[in-house]
Amino acid sequence: MRAQVILNPNAGRRDRRHELKEAMAYLEDHGWQLTLRETCGPDEATTYARQAVAEGYDVAVAAGGDGTVSEVANGLAGSEVALGMFPIGTTNVWALQMGIPPLWPLRQHSLLEAAKVLAEGHTRRVDLGQINGRYFLLWAGIGLDAKITEQVEPEAKKRLGALAFVIAGVMVAKEFAGTRVQVTIDGCEVNRRAILILVSNAQRYAGIMRLAAQARLDDGLLDVLIFKGQGFPATLRHLFSVLTNRHLRDPQVEYYQARQVKISAARPLSVHADDEPFTTTPVEIGVVPGALRIVVPQALPPGLFTDS
Repeated sequence: MRAQVILNPNAGRRDRRHELKEAMAYLEDHGWQLTLRETCGPDEATTYARQAVAEGYDVAVAAGGDGTVSEVANGLAGSEVALGMFPIGTTNVWALQMGIPPLWPLRQHSLLEAAKVLAEGHTRRVDLGQINGRYFLLWAGIGLDAKITEQVEPEAKKRLGALAFVIAGVMVAKEFAGTRVQVTIDGCEVNRRAILILVSNAQRYAGIMRLAAQARLDDGLLDVLIFKGQGFPATLRHLFSVLTNRHLRDPQVEYYQARQVKISAARPLSVHADDEPFTTTPVEIGVVPGALRIVVPQALPPGLFTDS
């Protein structure tokens, strides 16, 4: 197996080159031929992934967090090169979704476990979302969470980890008002006052929450959640319902499945793709069925695919 490892050296809260070296040595002992590329700036991981496609690699392994995974996925979309992962980022939602152990302080050998997933796993095709020409693997967010993502400085994220998002979330949510939005879902138009719209390809959100519980990675659909309301009290209500897993029974939350979604707003709303600030409304979002090959563990969490 020939693989290119694409390392984001700024991912996570400290340098993980030592653990990565051990994991790569494990794969080489199992017959893998590896090359290592390190990124120096935004979108370089996409460039390296496209080079891996052009040079005939079998696998491109994203060594970083969800942002790095997303950049590599953008470079691999539509190709036969499979996406693998060494999860060394802040939240590692994709790794948690797929049952790949992330590198946390109490899991000293988790990158070796991730290497075993690569060595022993198999490949499957998954859908990608596409928003204004950019692919996303997990989700796109419009409104509150995108504004929070904008406010988190890279240095604070590296120093504080997930706590940086909590602090920014409190500061943003106190001042964030709901906005009139027009959402067109497979041609059907709905008008709402919304705090957050999430268009999801996967079930998990922010690591611990299963917001889009009906999502399947290969069903050719995106799951759309509209969190309605206005002001801080409505935001707190939604947070409580999500944390207690009651949001899908909340009349202030609407849940749809769609192939195409268009979103405009009375004022420009921030938009993120896979937790990376991207653009502002209006946006057009669609699903690209089977666009990406991924390496998955032998034992997958249940309910991720249509046949499980």
